[in-house]
Amino acid sequence: MDIEQIKEVIQKFSDDRDWDKYHSPKNLVMALSGEVGELNEIFQWLTEEESNNLSSDGLQHTKEEVADIAIYLLRICMKLDINLEEVILEKMKKNEEKYPVDKVKGKFKKYTEL
Repeated sequence: MDIEQIKEVIQKFSDDRDWDKYHSPKNLVMALSGEVGELNEIFQWLTEEESNNLSSDGLQHTKEEVADIAIYLLRICMKLDINLEEVILEKMKKNEEKYPVDKVKGKFKKYTEL
């Protein structure tokens, strides 16, 4: 994935429509939350098995919502000058410390309960 290319496409889309003025971090977070809600709706009443075996229409809808979520997340990063790759790697290091394999393998407890 070429995040820089994707960010350019997102920025051009926004610039072409003069929408940058609406894309404050607050508004983008609210939009992101709405898109996560739309993804949640797809899975809300499905069984575990159904959620693992979406219909082609369900999978297409899921892809579109995942794309919307990624777009808004990247837009937030663009607005706040956050390097997404860097912060993900930093967070994974913290997660490794909070969830050592020897204490959590096969368990689902939060690190505060270990």
